[in-house]
Amino acid sequence: MSSTAEHSDHYDVVVVGGGINGAGIARDAAGRGLKVLLVEQGDLANYTSSASTKLVHGGLRYLEYYEFRLVQKALAEREVLMGIAPHIIWPLRFVMPHVKELRPAWMIRMGLFLYDHLGGRKKLPGSKGINLQRHYAGQPLDDSLRKAFMYSDCWVQDSRLVVLNCMDVEARGGRVMPRTRCTDAERSGEAWQVELTDALTGGKQTVTARSVVNAAGPWVAKLLSDAMHRDDDKDVHLVKGSHIVVPAMFDHDDSYLFQNTDGRVIFAIPYEQHFTLIGTTDVAYEGNPADATASAEEIQYLCDAVNRYFKHDITPADVAWTYSGVRALYDESDEDNVSAVSRDYSLDLDASAAPLLSVFGGKITTYRTLARQAVDRIAPLLGAPISDWTGREALPGGDIPNGDFDTYLRTLRQARPWLPEDMAWRLVRNYGTEVERMLGQAASLDDLGEHFGADCYEAELRYLADHEWAMTAEDAIWRRTKLGLVLDTAQRERVNAWFGGQEKKRATA
Repeated sequence: MSSTAEHSDHYDVVVVGGGINGAGIARDAAGRGLKVLLVEQGDLANYTSSASTKLVHGGLRYLEYYEFRLVQKALAEREVLMGIAPHIIWPLRFVMPHVKELRPAWMIRMGLFLYDHLGGRKKLPGSKGINLQRHYAGQPLDDSLRKAFMYSDCWVQDSRLVVLNCMDVEARGGRVMPRTRCTDAERSGEAWQVELTDALTGGKQTVTARSVVNAAGPWVAKLLSDAMHRDDDKDVHLVKGSHIVVPAMFDHDDSYLFQNTDGRVIFAIPYEQHFTLIGTTDVAYEGNPADATASAEEIQYLCDAVNRYFKHDITPADVAWTYSGVRALYDESDEDNVSAVSRDYSLDLDASAAPLLSVFGGKITTYRTLARQAVDRIAPLLGAPISDWTGREALPGGDIPNGDFDTYLRTLRQARPWLPEDMAWRLVRNYGTEVERMLGQAASLDDLGEHFGADCYEAELRYLADHEWAMTAEDAIWRRTKLGLVLDTAQRERVNAWFGGQEKKRATA
């Protein structure tokens, strides 16, 4: 994707890190009139931000750790984010079967009362008790389970949220450079000299920046020490979370939250129309976050956790896909239990003549408030306004009239009746109103170009390559979409070959 802005070597802000925090900060800064460059060593959302449980949620279990401020911030954000991205963020109802040996009913009721009222909920329905013997949500569950509690949260296409923020950065005059490492950064008077290295070619360039934001996620401390030659005493815990995807375990649209015997909770969520997503684990991690994978022990742990509740057991052999991400959790305590380490964030500002802001911790739900607070910290130093604009402006594709997804989907299908129902749903859930740009003047499936399998056509791959920085099959079918789940090995190889052909065209252009 090429920027609509003229490329420059001089910026107000260089943001290092193309995960959700970096993307959100870059968007906020660009919208305040600052000249922004975002760089990411891999693909956008390459690591942690494509490996979440894909929820915009307050974090019900965090109430047990008295994280009231974090939960309140997160709950307040749910409906704001639904408003700016109704195509990729939508409500979910969660069913939590009650097991009295794990948590007493009064504790759950009290927690849900707080959950309903802390965040100023307006659109989402409140919590209630249900009888699993009579409710459809009880049908796939073990017959010994009698009652449950139901409450609301939201789903998010996590890696798409990152990409949409980056698309908006460029729409507002900024520049986004994936596969670009920040290999050195030094202050020179009132500016930074930032050395950037192309991760594919090894080519180097140096840009000047009035400020730098370190939003490198699990690499935040490494970037400070290696590229910026600074020692930092922030206590960052690296924690790995793994998920498994299995064929659908139930046939309704609600999700489950299961209490586990170790005190944690496990989610089981409808996923990509034909699957169930199960997660997550919390395991202390050492090593390169890019190498994180789900261990056999984690996969078995997740199978065991849901088998305590569902009538039909699953085994590791049923797992269609796994993914893992490493979070950098900031904590000032000596807490050894990684599940109890705060999911809140800390912003560390070195407010010298050339400011440096480092972001520690955070979660996807509160990325927008983190970004606003981060830019508020550096804006006065750069002559930019204090502003809270990002919750009012839709992200690309999110300008669905009245945020009414169902009506927009019906309108699309009426205008293009040749689109299969499942395909139309998936396209609108991924791209919102941007689907019109993708489909263009197409009047039939044949007009969408080469068919790679399932409902994957060349028109979608070309859109991803031209507008969303996709350069490989993995970028397209595992991060920006989850088509990899429904394409077989030969079909995935054909997608890979298509991207290889695009790379050859770029090299000879």
